[in-house]
Amino acid sequence: MNTRQIFANAIIVALGGFIFGLDAALISGTVKFISMEFGLGDLEIGAVVSAPGFGVLFALLVTGHLCNKFGRRTTLIVISFLYLFSAVFSVMAFSFESLVAARFIGGLAFTSLSVAAMYIGEVAPSKWRGKLVSMIQINIVVGLSCAYFANYGIVQLSKSELDWVQAMAIDTATWRWMLAVEIVPAIIWFFLLFKIPRSPRWLVMKGRDEEALEVMQSMMPAAQASEELHDIKRNLAKEGGSSATLKESFKILFSGPAKTAALVGFTIAIVQQITGINAIMFYAPTVFEQVGIGSDAAFFQAAIIGLISLFFTALAIMLIDKLGRRPLIIWGLAWAALSLFACYIGFESAIYEVNIEALSQLHTSDKLADLKSLEGIVYQSDISFKHALQQTIGFDLAKEFESEILQASTTMNSMLVLVGISSFIAAFHFSIGPVMWVLFSEIFPTRIRGIAIPVFALIASLVSYLVQQFFPWQLSNMGAADIFLFYTICGVVGFLVLFKLMPETKNKTIEEIEAYFANKQFAKG
Repeated sequence: MNTRQIFANAIIVALGGFIFGLDAALISGTVKFISMEFGLGDLEIGAVVSAPGFGVLFALLVTGHLCNKFGRRTTLIVISFLYLFSAVFSVMAFSFESLVAARFIGGLAFTSLSVAAMYIGEVAPSKWRGKLVSMIQINIVVGLSCAYFANYGIVQLSKSELDWVQAMAIDTATWRWMLAVEIVPAIIWFFLLFKIPRSPRWLVMKGRDEEALEVMQSMMPAAQASEELHDIKRNLAKEGGSSATLKESFKILFSGPAKTAALVGFTIAIVQQITGINAIMFYAPTVFEQVGIGSDAAFFQAAIIGLISLFFTALAIMLIDKLGRRPLIIWGLAWAALSLFACYIGFESAIYEVNIEALSQLHTSDKLADLKSLEGIVYQSDISFKHALQQTIGFDLAKEFESEILQASTTMNSMLVLVGISSFIAAFHFSIGPVMWVLFSEIFPTRIRGIAIPVFALIASLVSYLVQQFFPWQLSNMGAADIFLFYTICGVVGFLVLFKLMPETKNKTIEEIEAYFANKQFAKG
């Protein structure tokens, strides 16, 4: 095996996950800045954050067709250009509408995850497929971590009085500098993608067997390449030849021998997102401010979350081909549900009472003088407390100083919530985070994979979009406790369904996995 070539191709393709992670997390630090600059309400903030999640829904409708017609590599190159264009456009945005449009275009590129999983799954040897596809997830969390630390660093710089900070407008255009972080990595990824070969399985589907053999021989011994090429051609012939049409793909997927694989894919696509991972990751500072730890500490805690994500994703990659996919998914999901329940307990037991003495220490205390009328009143939920704040000092001031007021007025087991959130992040990145993409790359037949993976990525993206869009509204109308209770219930339901349905697929070729699903010969160990 030419391990150097195999790993180089996988690393380059997986960099799409790094760009995705940057894009997803950089916006979390801008929420307060853009809401103040453009005067945004809860649903408008949700629109800015979730715009990429909305854009990817449209992109995924055509991704499968593009992958089958033009190839996985060409599609990835187009995707990388969209990331770059969106990043530049976002930095230059002059209004709420233009920022949403820029991020919507970036969302068209979020298909990088499904196409990268498809490509790596088709070029990776079966014994390394789990690790190599999981590299997408570790790139995502590296991107998330870099974004959180970049946001924290830019916020700290913006508060300094250094001449060069003021000259570069970091203090006045803070959120634009945050979004600009994505530009250079996007340029690098665009040019690197020209160095990877085309997918040999796609080449075989297009009748370009000699090119496919040449690509495979660059990664493995000639005899093994010839044998694998023969297996691919035989399997495609059995399926009906070249890639299936859209109608044929859906028929095979939902009524043919792949329907059990489709049910597994459908379940995990929903569960991965409906447990709230992107609410926490995309609104990280906002979530941590609800605990009452203050704005600076919230940005720092978000950076710590990035490190936790990185460690547990790396651990999952080390173990995925040893322990298998099923144990990581099943028991990781149980761990995630318990962690979310701990967050619910923490928020449910919180009380809120205005502390005038603490608020008087703030440099903006004169703007909050009217809060004295609330002194001595104890509120049992964050919703009732926030409503009282808005009625007393007005919506705009309540939103602008929400972090400072919560820090001075919240009594709760903050450690339980912080540990619960950190534990959930660890569980997600140890299980359903990386393993979903591994499963998507394995369980669908080659002939329909170009359609199947984007379809289930579309389902995950739709749920993700709804979670992102409505999280600020939920926070204002449901409260943190009920949000985390909802996520907990979703995690429990997902655990029960996948415990019954999900097979083990480690150390099996794509052709073997297809045969197992067709014959319902599942290895549940």
